[in-house]
Amino acid sequence: MTAVTDFAVKLPDGAEQKLAGYAGKVLLIVNVASKCGFTPQYSGLEALYRKYRDRGFEILAFPCNQFGAQEPGNAEEIKNFCSLTYDVTFPLFAKIEVNGAGADPLYDYLKAARPGVMGTKAIKWNFTKFLVDRAGNPVKRYAPNDTPESLEKDIEKLL
Repeated sequence: MTAVTDFAVKLPDGAEQKLAGYAGKVLLIVNVASKCGFTPQYSGLEALYRKYRDRGFEILAFPCNQFGAQEPGNAEEIKNFCSLTYDVTFPLFAKIEVNGAGADPLYDYLKAARPGVMGTKAIKWNFTKFLVDRAGNPVKRYAPNDTPESLEKDIEKLL
């Protein structure tokens, strides 16, 4: 695989979706959780999405329960929480693993393309973010404590 758009991921209902449908868009890919100290970032993510979606920007959110069991819900519970608490309208995909033997292939690719601090590949916590250009290339990795608002300049450069 040579681009994010070469991958397929699972939707909350278990159906597969090819990311080729996002070709030509700037993407922010985020592993999310509902019971995390960073969960309020959903508000900032949604604000980014609403501000830039008409210019070809998409946020792809992947619930993950690997960090402190902070995403215990099923697909319906996660969707309801995001919708009712943060009015999230960007796509939420099926719950995945981002580290270890069961890591989703998309995340293996992202981690290899954009390692973290000192070359570490593992995702350290919820709300790690990857910015992807219109050609499907990961261009930057952000730490969980990097707020959505702090990414705006980088997003604008790619739009």
